[in-house]
Amino acid sequence: MNILVIDDSAAIRQSITYILQQEGYTTVEASDGLEGLSKLDGADKFDCIITDVNMPNMDGITFIRKARENVKFKFTPILVLTTESQGSKMNEGKEAGATGWIVKPFSADKLLAVVKKVAE
Repeated sequence: MNILVIDDSAAIRQSITYILQQEGYTTVEASDGLEGLSKLDGADKFDCIITDVNMPNMDGITFIRKARENVKFKFTPILVLTTESQGSKMNEGKEAGATGWIVKPFSADKLLAVVKKVAE
């Protein structure tokens, strides 16, 4: 299973990648929404996308809207990983096309449970 991980924090990306790879997932990393979109252009498919909300160049909500415009990724599960737990941000994410929401800090078990639920 191939998962795109988008976060401007290298430490968070490495942490998510480590957790997922321990479970046998393949990961591709991007440091912001713009780089994430470029990774989509070169990919046949991702089974799941995990994105942060607050990032430079392109935020996660904008990334989700753009990803949903691409027919290949219209129905790909997209999980929003963020420190934002406000209802308004969650609603904005859902309206953009987010599948689920994980609030930082998160546990490895929580991350894996959500990924398995939406992607398998």
